[in-house]
Amino acid sequence: MEIKQQYMLREIVGDYVLVPTGSTVNDFNGLIILNEVARFIWENYEKAKDEDELLGFILDEYEVERDVAKADLDEFLDILRKNEIV
Repeated sequence: MEIKQQYMLREIVGDYVLVPTGSTVNDFNGLIILNEVARFIWENYEKAKDEDELLGFILDEYEVERDVAKADLDEFLDILRKNEIV
């Protein structure tokens, strides 16, 4: 899986945010604030071959029910897709 546009993960005063870079700034004027799980998903997105493997990474990292992890993953990926980041 790959990230389509250039975004950088930055820590700002203890919060993690996705910041657009280059020409992406013209297309997306803002930041996306990430919680801990969203940050983990972002950092592991390109390591996973598909969403099921990414879900497995989440389940290995966090003590969470599969359906809760799947809902969190789907919600964050929907945000990324809506903004044409993935």
